[in-house]
Amino acid sequence: MKCPFCQHLDDKVVDSRESKEGDVIRRRRECLSCTKRFTSYERIDQIPHLVVKKDGRRERFDREKVMAGLLRACEKRPVPVKNLELITDRVEAMVQETPDHEVPSQQIGEYLMERLREVDKVAFVRFASVYREFKDVDQFMATLKGLLA
Repeated sequence: MKCPFCQHLDDKVVDSRESKEGDVIRRRRECLSCTKRFTSYERIDQIPHLVVKKDGRRERFDREKVMAGLLRACEKRPVPVKNLELITDRVEAMVQETPDHEVPSQQIGEYLMERLREVDKVAFVRFASVYREFKDVDQFMATLKGLLA
């Protein structure tokens, strides 16, 4: 392990702990050259879960990207970040439980819109306007009417 401070390659493990879920091991390390401490995390390498985009491209599922979209939709709205983290956790679990390791982006988008509809109507409309790529006001109004119905 390379020291992030002095780039020296030798260190010693001072402390090791397993995460509550048991999927990550946290190790406190001390550089044998500069004696500064740093933390490393070990997790099992897994087959990546892919998101199949509308145009057919495949990319790795990115939890941060989902969270960023939710935060953008809920900007200046009274939605606790904890709620958004729970939604993101559920999406991540849904993706990880998929047996073929591929999930269409439409499935993720629809799931997120349903959750936002329950949490905050304005955030739902914001998210839907970006996700559904409205071409004109009529499409936007149809979504609003569906929300009010």
